[in-house]
Amino acid sequence: MSCGDTNSSKQTGLSINTKVKYLMLGDTLNLSIDNPKKLNITKVNYELNGKPIDKNIILDNITLGEKTITAIVSYDDNMQTLSKSIIIFNNIIPSIYSYEVVNTYPHDITSYTQGLEFYNGELYESTGQYKESKLRKVNFETGEVLQNIDLEDSYFGEGLTILNDKVYQLTWKENRGFIYDVNTFEKLNTFNYGTSKEGWGICNDGKTLYKSDGTDKIWLLNADNLTEQSHIEVYTEKGKIPALNELEWIDGKIFANIYHRNGVVIINPKTGGVEGVIDFKPLKQLVKQHNELDVLNGIAYHPERKTIFVTGKNWDKLFEVKIKKP
Repeated sequence: MSCGDTNSSKQTGLSINTKVKYLMLGDTLNLSIDNPKKLNITKVNYELNGKPIDKNIILDNITLGEKTITAIVSYDDNMQTLSKSIIIFNNIIPSIYSYEVVNTYPHDITSYTQGLEFYNGELYESTGQYKESKLRKVNFETGEVLQNIDLEDSYFGEGLTILNDKVYQLTWKENRGFIYDVNTFEKLNTFNYGTSKEGWGICNDGKTLYKSDGTDKIWLLNADNLTEQSHIEVYTEKGKIPALNELEWIDGKIFANIYHRNGVVIINPKTGGVEGVIDFKPLKQLVKQHNELDVLNGIAYHPERKTIFVTGKNWDKLFEVKIKKP
């Protein structure tokens, strides 16, 4: 977590002084300019990620992660721009949530589950693997496939979400997403990714789409044109959480599966701070053990039942669980 100045001039000796290597949400950031050559500084303008800030600012309305401090320094009819990187961690320890399995249902053991979501009481699923990727509507109680389309062999299906009767399905490395009519599965449009290089998980809050790309970042997409407007970085009080995968929006929070960890983190979408953790590892022992069995993936919230449905890649069961707060 280096705080080294990235743009100081050997000639002037000017640099930004923060006196810290990292901060936590709610801390006060105190800024000053180191001026060893005692130049006649007449003005300093500070910015944090391009937005003007005071030299002393409480970090209580900001997203977490790596930030760039910029100082535009005026001296002796000259001007110099300095920059420095800092990292902002969350200021709480995540709560450990438990769960109770209330129902178990059959699940297609050949489905490499990537995305799972309820919409108007119906369960929709996106599956992966080249030459095997699908979009499906499923009867969650029986496992019967009610509707299905196969993706082209060159696409590896990833997460899905549904907004305003449109299904948004990601692909992995193809930099391409698909939009379907939720009733007919007719493909309406496609969209390309922006700065995010891969497609992993996706969810929505009723207005904005949230997309993971396998890193610690979650990208906010404009639902009208699918452009990436901004991103949050997901952090605990100790550091960032990488490999964010399948996403689900539940009661104002983002639930995110961590790839290969068989667990879920509960994220504050305003800051990126992890507020809770759910360990679903025991569920993997309750499904049929076979050579193709893979990790937990698939989170779907049923708003009427107030329960969460989870499964995994090539699992033969779908679990309905109630989350218990600590």
